[in-house]
Amino acid sequence: MKRNLIFTSILLFYLFTFLPLKAAGPVTRYGQLQVKGAQLCDWQGQPVILRGVSLGWHNLWPRFYNKKVISTLKNDWNASVIRAAMGILIEDNYLENPEFALQCITPVIESAIKQDVYVIVDWHSHILKTAEAKQFFSRIAQKYGKNPHVIYEIYNEPVEDTWDELKQYATEVITEIRRYDPDNIILMGCPHWDQDIHIVAERPLQGFSNIMYTVHFYAATHGDDLRQRTERAVRAGIPVFISESGATEASGDGKIDPESEEQWIQLCERLGISWVCWSISDKNESCSMLLPRATATGPWADDVIKPYGKLVKGLLKKYNK
Repeated sequence: MKRNLIFTSILLFYLFTFLPLKAAGPVTRYGQLQVKGAQLCDWQGQPVILRGVSLGWHNLWPRFYNKKVISTLKNDWNASVIRAAMGILIEDNYLENPEFALQCITPVIESAIKQDVYVIVDWHSHILKTAEAKQFFSRIAQKYGKNPHVIYEIYNEPVEDTWDELKQYATEVITEIRRYDPDNIILMGCPHWDQDIHIVAERPLQGFSNIMYTVHFYAATHGDDLRQRTERAVRAGIPVFISESGATEASGDGKIDPESEEQWIQLCERLGISWVCWSISDKNESCSMLLPRATATGPWADDVIKPYGKLVKGLLKKYNK
């Protein structure tokens, strides 16, 4: 009888201690994220790798900007982070129609918070718009900065800007965010389509905490050279976050290179780099993960998930245990 009571006590301890943690969402598990050296860490200072998916441009695929998609990506695809790519370019973008943009990204942010998953609020631009970015991120930080779920990506992919220009931009936008949110992670792009991380490594931003720098890769185009450049930067103490990537060519189309993609993922896993894959969209190109007949909400059966989408879903299920 005594042995049975001891066994029952141990079983109940296991059920109430370990199972809830395993079943909990990423934010409950990791809490307030922080950067220590080159590593993203949880609230206790333990290394964390976030793995997830980016939605396509809000102004091109607004139909996927809804709470059910967030639920599908978290619960069916095992994503621990979801990126809301708020378009600053192309037609009907944030600068032209800010209220529509906010109508798209607000349910994504709020659903991510409710679903206990991290969300990247991405200023999806290739040109500097300092005043507009400051105003936008001030609004987001005031409304959502108290939530540890939120990650700010303040410049998607700089193209022509020098690192000196980008440092000035980053300083202004980060300072504005920190007026309202002192600790959530901020991601900053680097020159030349987020490729020139070596320039950042030479002269990183100073005076800020919990800042990371984005590298973007498309595996069929970007191979050993960019992988080695990224590893050297991390070894030099630069915190890197892969906020956008694909197994396709840099155009987003063309061939899919699963071998190079696997090499990239193995690099990220070895170095503790978080990674996000592009994109939940239904364009006729290789890196769009869904067919046009896919529902706007999910969950999606295999017959509407394109080959690259199946690859990404498989990677998330493999690595996000």
